[in-house]
Amino acid sequence: MATETSTWQHLAKAKVDAINGSIPEKWQLSSIPPIEEQQDVTGPFIRQFLSAEEVEITETDAIDIVEKTSVGIWTAEEVTTAFCHRASLAHQLTNCLHETFFDAAIEDAKQLDKYYAQHKAPIGPLHGLPVSLKDQFHVKGVETTMGYIGWINTFEGRRGTGKEKVFESEMVKELRLSGAVLYCKTSVPHSLMTGETVNNIIGYTTNPKNRNLTCGGSSGGEGALIAMKGSPAGFGTDIGGSIRIPAAFNGLYGLRPSAGRMPYEGMANSMDGQNSVLSVVGPLSHSVASLKLLVKSLLIQQPWLHDPLCNEIPWRQDQEDMMLHLISSSKLAFGILKHDGIITPHPPVQRALGMVVETLKTLGHEVIDWDPPSHKRGYDIIMNSWTYDGGTDIHNALGLSGEPMVSQISGMYGKKREEASASRISANNIAKRNYQKEYMEYWNSTAHMTATGRPVDAIIAPLAPFAAARPDRYKYYGYSNIYNTLDYTSCVVPVTNVDKQVDVVNESFQPVSEQDRDTQEDYDPEIYHGAHVAVQLVGRRLQEEKVLALSEYVGGAIAEAKETRSSHL
Repeated sequence: MATETSTWQHLAKAKVDAINGSIPEKWQLSSIPPIEEQQDVTGPFIRQFLSAEEVEITETDAIDIVEKTSVGIWTAEEVTTAFCHRASLAHQLTNCLHETFFDAAIEDAKQLDKYYAQHKAPIGPLHGLPVSLKDQFHVKGVETTMGYIGWINTFEGRRGTGKEKVFESEMVKELRLSGAVLYCKTSVPHSLMTGETVNNIIGYTTNPKNRNLTCGGSSGGEGALIAMKGSPAGFGTDIGGSIRIPAAFNGLYGLRPSAGRMPYEGMANSMDGQNSVLSVVGPLSHSVASLKLLVKSLLIQQPWLHDPLCNEIPWRQDQEDMMLHLISSSKLAFGILKHDGIITPHPPVQRALGMVVETLKTLGHEVIDWDPPSHKRGYDIIMNSWTYDGGTDIHNALGLSGEPMVSQISGMYGKKREEASASRISANNIAKRNYQKEYMEYWNSTAHMTATGRPVDAIIAPLAPFAAARPDRYKYYGYSNIYNTLDYTSCVVPVTNVDKQVDVVNESFQPVSEQDRDTQEDYDPEIYHGAHVAVQLVGRRLQEEKVLALSEYVGGAIAEAKETRSSHL
């Protein structure tokens, strides 16, 4: 056992040394401030290590970067170099990277610049845009560990294949064809099955706005890196909230599309073959305009020709235009989910929900209470699907090196269970289909409750009970994974930040269960102060165009309302 322990520890140390050693010496920080001295490492703190030009480039939104690189105002090389530098700083401060391939990225950028110099035209809609990727994407010549020590120096745990040198996920190919520059892969929890990002290679990835808290998971490295503006935009995956959780916890927009809308072919995964609730891929960024740019650019590549599970649905401009017309000419109706009947949101989350409702009502829109079929049923369905194999896949992956399981997933996967029978899987699939049908009809029935005469246009809901979880305390996923069960399109919209003077503990709180009490007791205004708070805007299946249009409108309205309030103070 001692030999096994030293082996996995040796592999982990060698890997983390390689990650840290890949950062050029000129970009290495001489010291990292402890959390108690520097809780927030975003904004002014990280800017001190960058030139004025690097700050300007890295603090420009993705869509504005492309506008400049596509007409030669900025070169792809200078943009890529600036983001490589800032990503290096972000990693040293938060542990957000698993892989860097800066030299290859800068060489790719130079080739893009040569193309532009010769043709006076961009190579694609993402020409010169650095894009970060969660460490599930395969990039040729770059390792994919997905947080597992046993995957180091292998292809998904298999040795001697050589595939890591040449194989790329379909979306990686499509990003390259669109002109994107790929330069790093971001941290994940091993197994991908927790809302915190922690593994035995790099340790814990912290929230850059408030390092007392998690950055989220499983696309946590993406959330932290983009929040630090070490990336203008990136891609994560979501089987229970793994795009939306890091987006919410880091003050970003993040889109969870419905299954089959975006290409997933050729990516590493956990429990691959579990098809009751599919993991989906989607973008995170600082604006909805940037999310749209990424989605539209990939759909132009016709991914359904190369991914058998991708639907042949190009970007539907008519759907976006229809929603924009409704926004400009009509009243909208929203459903507000204040409590899912299981866990009570913390005070800052309740305040954020109230801010959204107040803003929408002020603009003349209608908000009705959302009282759908039991979320407990939907929660149980997805949780059942996550244990079909009894934890075999995760235990096998950990067993490759003998590394221990992180505590964040031990509650569900600590002990191997009996694998589900075909009959039990079938029964769960039937329960899911029946639940989806019942929820669909409830949504339809809201046409009788709204003044518009239409069913609600979207649901406003918490993304989690908390602004962000404290380490090892993310115990409930019902607010996010219910929409994976339903396969609804959802987009996170940033709203505010925790204010310890306003978001005080509710002394009259009455829990509905022991878990509800424990979750509420995790809230401490002093610890949470400054953390980002967000909501999610939920549409029906495959309504990405409508949800993005609504999210841009609601996000803009919230920002304008906050600015108006500030000007009156």
